[in-house]
Amino acid sequence: MKSELMLVIDQIGREKGIDKAKVILALESALLTAAKKRFGHGENIQVDIDTETGEISIVKKKTIAENVLDSKTEISLEDARKIDDEAEMGDEIGSLIELEEFGRIAAQAAKQVICQKVREAEWESIEREYSKKEGELVHGVILGQERRNYLVDIGKTEALLPIQEQIPREAHRRGDRVRALLLEVRRTPKDVQVILSRAHPQFVVKLFGLEVPEISEKIVEIKGVVREPGDRTKISVASRDKAVDPVGACVGVKGSRVQAIVRELHGEKIDIIPWTNDPRVFIGEALNPASIEKVGIDEQKKSALVVVADSQLSLAIGKNGQNVRLAAKLTGWKIDIISSTEYEKQKLERDLEIKAALAEEASQITEEPAGNAKEPEVASQDENMDNPAVVPTESGQSSGS
Repeated sequence: MKSELMLVIDQIGREKGIDKAKVILALESALLTAAKKRFGHGENIQVDIDTETGEISIVKKKTIAENVLDSKTEISLEDARKIDDEAEMGDEIGSLIELEEFGRIAAQAAKQVICQKVREAEWESIEREYSKKEGELVHGVILGQERRNYLVDIGKTEALLPIQEQIPREAHRRGDRVRALLLEVRRTPKDVQVILSRAHPQFVVKLFGLEVPEISEKIVEIKGVVREPGDRTKISVASRDKAVDPVGACVGVKGSRVQAIVRELHGEKIDIIPWTNDPRVFIGEALNPASIEKVGIDEQKKSALVVVADSQLSLAIGKNGQNVRLAAKLTGWKIDIISSTEYEKQKLERDLEIKAALAEEASQITEEPAGNAKEPEVASQDENMDNPAVVPTESGQSSGS
């Protein structure tokens, strides 16, 4: 039958998720600290706890020596034989220390060490368990708020949802259930902190993985995601099966799938973009919900010039430049947007400059002596552009959710 001590150790192990052996080691360390505090740090003291009976054995050990130089660690043969008749030179001999001998101060020190060791073992258990879940979704209950950071109960520990990882303008009350991304597990000298995030782009990725079976089954792949939390997210998707429309799969019947995610994000707009390796088409799609007329690219500089109808200009740029900024992040291209009116004006100016240059060249040729005269070379419009690589070309219309 287990002793009361072992029953307590078992209970601590179950409640804190700590291995029983670590609790016993913590107790032995605490008792050793207390014993040395009571009898001196120079003493050779050994502590053992029987894992079956819970019996505690604290022994002060000394080596039998012919000439005793240190009375704390050595004992004469004569004195040793008073304890054990069969003691011999060079042997180690021990004397039991009763727990009652520790005193109040030593007992308090033992309690502090036990608590500290149990906390450290608990931290190791939490760090080991939750480190495996980094990048995954977790569910929790709001416990309260501290300096604008939310404390969240996620099971075996309390996690932190910092202000910078919250969706702007989002408020929670005590007792609210929340979903969040387990962003990081931090070990500090005082404890282990589990950091959550609802603002990270991967939070949206994980939500799509829950709502869209084709993503969890790896039929549809999320190629990229950019986000300004609380306002807008752009996500590009591709299908490994030609029969599956990646955008339609993410939107769902009557928008049911994407709307479930929008509700979780409290109304954040989500643009679902079909991914393609054609940069012109991809850039045009990334500027959704605006309709695009032309897209020209400079592959060396990885920059693009996009032409939109005058009525679509503000929509393509977005509030405070948000739409074009997110599109640039999603595609990895620098994007400049101009209206069709501005484009036609610039095109007309370029055409006039080219005609003037050709006329000037022709007049210079006619002024040369007849023997040196040669036919003028007429260059094409594209050859005379300052940078033909960025001449806009026709592109398909933007589509998306």
